Amino acid sequence: MAAELSSSLPLRTSKQADLHPLAPLTADEIRAAASIIQSQWPTGSDLHYKTITLEEPAKAETVPFLEAEHSGKQLTNINRRALVSYYLRRTVGIVQWSSPRDLANMYQNKFHEAVVNLTQQTIESNVRLGPNVHAPGDGEEIMAIERIALEDEGVQAEIAKLKLPEGSSIVVDPWIYGSDGINDDDRMWQTFMYMRDPQNSGEADSNHYALPLSISPVVSSESMKVIRIDHLPTGKDSTIKEPQPWTPKPANEYIPEAQALRTDLKPLNVVQPEGASFSVTQQGTSNIIEWQKWSFRVGFNQREGMVLYDVRYDGRTLFYRLSLSDMNIPYADPRHPFHKKSAFDLGDAGAGVMANNLKLGCDCLGSIHYLSAVLSDDKGEPMDMPNVVCIHEQDGGIGWKHTNYRTGRAAVVRNREFVLQSIITVANYEYILAFQFNQAGEVDYEVRATGILSTQPIDEGLEVPWGTVVHPGVLAAHHQHIFSLRVDPMIDGYQNRLVYDEALPMPRSDFNPHGTGYFSKETVCETSGGYDVDVSKNQVYKIQNAGVRNAVNNKPVAYKIHAPPFQKIISDTESFNYKRAEFSDRNIYAVKYRDGELFAGGKYTNQSRGGTGVRSWANRKENIVDDDLVVFVQFGINH
Repeated sequence: MAAELSSSLPLRTSKQADLHPLAPLTADEIRAAASIIQSQWPTGSDLHYKTITLEEPAKAETVPFLEAEHSGKQLTNINRRALVSYYLRRTVGIVQWSSPRDLANMYQNKFHEAVVNLTQQTIESNVRLGPNVHAPGDGEEIMAIERIALEDEGVQAEIAKLKLPEGSSIVVDPWIYGSDGINDDDRMWQTFMYMRDPQNSGEADSNHYALPLSISPVVSSESMKVIRIDHLPTGKDSTIKEPQPWTPKPANEYIPEAQALRTDLKPLNVVQPEGASFSVTQQGTSNIIEWQKWSFRVGFNQREGMVLYDVRYDGRTLFYRLSLSDMNIPYADPRHPFHKKSAFDLGDAGAGVMANNLKLGCDCLGSIHYLSAVLSDDKGEPMDMPNVVCIHEQDGGIGWKHTNYRTGRAAVVRNREFVLQSIITVANYEYILAFQFNQAGEVDYEVRATGILSTQPIDEGLEVPWGTVVHPGVLAAHHQHIFSLRVDPMIDGYQNRLVYDEALPMPRSDFNPHGTGYFSKETVCETSGGYDVDVSKNQVYKIQNAGVRNAVNNKPVAYKIHAPPFQKIISDTESFNYKRAEFSDRNIYAVKYRDGELFAGGKYTNQSRGGTGVRSWANRKENIVDDDLVVFVQFGINH
């Protein structure tokens, strides 16, 4: 990740590890990986690349490297590898086959995953993935799906039935098709159609979500054609009505020039006249960040976006890896096709590839410094992602205060926070994603959902229990946002455990005659599994190292997990929503570490069936006491 820094920030460039084992792929490495894969197929083969990203080295290799790095010892060489996923669209050459259909089944639109050893310039594996394993979408594909839906003659005929005003501009939102087990083996897109304000149809930034249409074409990724046109229910049940002529509806614009600006606020400036208090050491495509007693390495990839490695405080090891692992957004409308709206925004799209250029707006304030990244496009070429992470300090209010009432003297300390922030746009939604560090040794991960609701048409004057009318003729269906934060701890070492404390009442006795006493009990989570927080007992989970003791109370050192209560997934346990979102039913999942198990919902979520995520890993019931464990922390909102 390249850094863009102000002159006041100490910037160091280290050549010690230009290709650090945990650094994202360089542009040259992306090209090399694509070239090596292309060379395995006959000349003229058409490959559609989905991901070319770092295949992180085995933890057993990386840990000794990190320890040597921090102690100034000789560094070992670790091979650089790329994980490549791609579709083989077409190939040529002589093959053995028994019929044209066999040939088509073998070579057309098949999804592959490969590991390329970039150091050795070899392919370590290259496999065609099985049925019901589909790649995420990408920007080029989404634009193509929009164009296909709009240009289809059948779709145009359905639009004509709506008798829209002359010159109307139609907008298409492609959605990952979803899963319900009914004719959904092939990779498809469900598209939803909207209209810009017909009074201002030339405004490309018009809020089309205020004018949803009742036509929903389905596009096949295999044929790249419209294979079905769904009509959306607009009443209180699943009844499908014939398209009706459009009736005028008001616009609802969000762009600044369409709003009246407030005039009763004076400027609020965030100023640091002496500059920022953190430093950045750039090592190839990654950066080492230091602030106060904190130090860590920042990476960035297509799926997770920002990833933190080797997090330490005052030289003590805390976390091997921190990242947002997954998110799921299941919608409440039970009617076709809305029942399949269950987005996995990281697995279906990607927090990295959807990241905003944060210099284009007032996304960050103060003395701001930016990190840029390089990802891959569908042709296997590097794709620059400028200013995808902003780094800054902010005032977090009062950190601690006490007033001696006898003397009237107050002692107060401000809480300064150090923030690494990224913002992603996934169709209608924006997510503000931020790691926050403070001077008390705490780490927060904050998600803020913003943007615009995904809307659908509803008959005038109706109300339904699965959504809210947000504009005349416009329904926003209720939905959940369920996030999973992956925490790979190394708290003073790699032999950690998960425990929980709870407050329990003492029984009445001679010692507790008034029944007011209570005590704290600690329980060790012995095997991998899902765990829920019982707020009625003030349960608090901790990641603990029993072999290292606090100098004051001689208790094991630990980090507490504080996550806000949320309603876990509401969908029925036999539903595809539940089966696919394997992280969504528990506050916490704890599993024994295994290389490659990064994504709580499974590696490939597009039209997935479940069985490849954290719930499945937890069911191994492996020992996680004083071992190398990984904790997935869930949180979310419902609206």
